[in-house]
Amino acid sequence: MRRFALLFPCFFIGLALKSDKPAYLVYDQQLKPSRYEEVLRQAANADVVLFGELHNNPICHWLELQLTKDLFAEKKNDLVIGAEMFETDNQPAYSDYLAKRLTDKQLSTEARLWPNFATDYKPILDFARTHGLPVVATNIPRRYASLVARQGLAALDSLPADTKRFVAPLPFPVDLSLPGYKKMLDMGGMHGGNGMPGMSAENMAQAQATKDATMAHFILQNWSKGKVFLHLNGSYHSQNFEGIVWYLKKQKPNLNVVTITSTEEADIARPTEAKAGAATFTVCIPADMTKTY
Repeated sequence: MRRFALLFPCFFIGLALKSDKPAYLVYDQQLKPSRYEEVLRQAANADVVLFGELHNNPICHWLELQLTKDLFAEKKNDLVIGAEMFETDNQPAYSDYLAKRLTDKQLSTEARLWPNFATDYKPILDFARTHGLPVVATNIPRRYASLVARQGLAALDSLPADTKRFVAPLPFPVDLSLPGYKKMLDMGGMHGGNGMPGMSAENMAQAQATKDATMAHFILQNWSKGKVFLHLNGSYHSQNFEGIVWYLKKQKPNLNVVTITSTEEADIARPTEAKAGAATFTVCIPADMTKTY
C-alpha cells in the first residue's frame, strides 16, 4: 500500500508533464533552449529588433504585441515601431490615425491594409495610438516593387522625383550572390519566374532586395541613439542576418541588431525546421497551430 502511495503522485506528475501543450518554445542562436525573458532583455538593449514573423500565425502576432508592451514598459518614449505591412506612401494615413484625426473606417479607405490587419496588426497600432508611440511605414509601395519584378531594378530610375522619396535612395547596392537572394534565383524567384513575361527570377530577387533596402532606409531614418526600433517583417526578410540586416549594417556597421525568426515544427521540443545561426532567437511553434487566414 505504501509503495502504491509513493507511485500515485508520480503518475499524475508524469501525466501533467505529458499533457502540457506549450504554444511556443524559444531557442538561442545556437538552438539551445532560451526564454522570452532573455529575448526581452536583449531586445531592450538593442538598437533595432527585427521580428521575423509567419504572416498567418497567431502566436507570432501575439508575441509581437507582448514584446511591444514589454519594451514600452522598459523604454517608454524611446520605443519606435515599424512594419513591412505598412507602405511608405501611406504614412500620412497612419500618422493621422495615431493622432486620432482618422477613424478606423477612414484608415481602411485611405491606407492599403493587409487582409489580416484587424486581427494581427491593429492591436499594435492601437497600443501605439494609446501611448503616443510613433509607427513608421517602412515598405516600398507594392506597385513599385511590382514594377521592379516586371522590368528590373533600372525601372526605378524612371520614377518622378517626388515618388522616389518612397523608396530607398537610388542607387543602392544589390548583391544577388547573398544566399537568400541566390536561393530565390535557384527557385525561379519563389513567387514569380515560371516563364511569365518580365517576371524573371533575377527581377524577383531584385524586387526583394528593393523591399529590404527600403525597409532598412526608413528604419535608420527614424532611429536615433538611445532608442529601440521594433520592426515587424516576414521572417525571410531578416533570417540568416541577411536582407534588411545586410542593408542596415552597410550603413551602420556597429548597429546592435537583434533578430527573431519563426518556424513551425512537428515537435517544438525537437525542432527540425529551425537552423542554428538563422537569428539571434528562434520561436518554434506547433505546426498544427490555427492560422489567422
